[in-house]
Amino acid sequence: MSDLKKMYTTLQQDPFPADLKLTLGDQELTFKKRTWEIDGETKGLRYGENPDQPAALYEPVEGTLEVGGVKFIGAGQGLVSALTEDHMLQAGKHPGKTNLTDVDNALNILQYLSAKPAALILKHNNPCGAAWTDEGVAVAFKRAFEADRIAAFGGAVVVNRTLDLATAEHISSVYVEVVAAPAFDADALALLKKKKNVRILQIPGITELESLTQTPFLDIKSLSDGGMVLQFSFRNAILKADDFIPAKAEKDGNVFLARTPSKQEADDLLFAWAIEAGVTSNSVLFVRDGVTTAIGTGEQDRVGCVLLATTKAYIKYADRLASKELEMSLFELKLAAIKDPEMKAKLEDIEKRTAEAKGGLPGSVVVSDGFFPFRDGVDLCIDQGVTAIAQPGGSIRDSEIITAVNEAVPHVAMVFTGQRSFKH
Repeated sequence: MSDLKKMYTTLQQDPFPADLKLTLGDQELTFKKRTWEIDGETKGLRYGENPDQPAALYEPVEGTLEVGGVKFIGAGQGLVSALTEDHMLQAGKHPGKTNLTDVDNALNILQYLSAKPAALILKHNNPCGAAWTDEGVAVAFKRAFEADRIAAFGGAVVVNRTLDLATAEHISSVYVEVVAAPAFDADALALLKKKKNVRILQIPGITELESLTQTPFLDIKSLSDGGMVLQFSFRNAILKADDFIPAKAEKDGNVFLARTPSKQEADDLLFAWAIEAGVTSNSVLFVRDGVTTAIGTGEQDRVGCVLLATTKAYIKYADRLASKELEMSLFELKLAAIKDPEMKAKLEDIEKRTAEAKGGLPGSVVVSDGFFPFRDGVDLCIDQGVTAIAQPGGSIRDSEIITAVNEAVPHVAMVFTGQRSFKH
């Protein structure tokens, strides 16, 4: 077993060259491999997605790219790829590909959330908990963590304001692998450094993320045959509540129009749509009061996304009760309940209260990265007590979808985004 553990602590010596050049037509971009001088050694990425995959990080250093009259992000605008030794305040176990891509996806989301202090916790390149609030990053982190304390284990924490001592105290009480922020208060940094394996990254560019919202990067997908698909990166068209489109459809001479969201609902939908930009499709998100209450991601069908999200919400809600009341996880309680009648009674009580509370979902809003092809997914959301829904629109059954929210008592609000937000 000890030999197997070594694969996770061994630094791969990557064979990739120091420079990389990409030529598109008559335009050339030059990239430089990012390495760091740590502990007297020159080190690149620990490894790729898995320990037996050598990997390298490249930063654009020269050249500009313009396609179809649109300028792309280029040299001098680096974030994760521009991290130097000075930014790596603590290398910890030394970052690998997944650590940095988790942070990168957090920045992808945070570019749309500059209006308030926000905290994200990511695992496997998906957010497991997210929150924003005017009460500061400490409150945002606490709420994001409690949204899914199970998945947050070993995650990457990224905030968009200076990380203070109160936030550091919350983070230090749990196990995380990466912490990133635009800046750190000295006492907060000292506390975080007590955990020697944590990677601590200072990314000053987080404060300037809003300026990148409409500037795409060149998104490259490599195929298994060595081919490549190039595309413009996703650009969020919903940057303020007024950007949502009224949900309206016509069929057989009849006009179908949904209720307009309240100010609070619109604010939550705006937050949820920003988070959606970093969630693997197919997906739906539930949000209430600036906190994710459920995230259903990676499903093949739309109604399956809703079922996954609601199932997870019930599990996470019950786990929070078990943690707060019994200081054990839901799964520890289930194990104890097998042999202990008292624990079995406590488990049954928690499950009963969870069902009565519908996993904490009532009052949430929902966003969907693709349109609802049938009303079944919408009906399931309504059954859980949601009050507003945002989705791309454009289904041939939009009239049926709007009918579903209008049949709800009270009516559920709905708006269209006018764009899909798939992320494969």
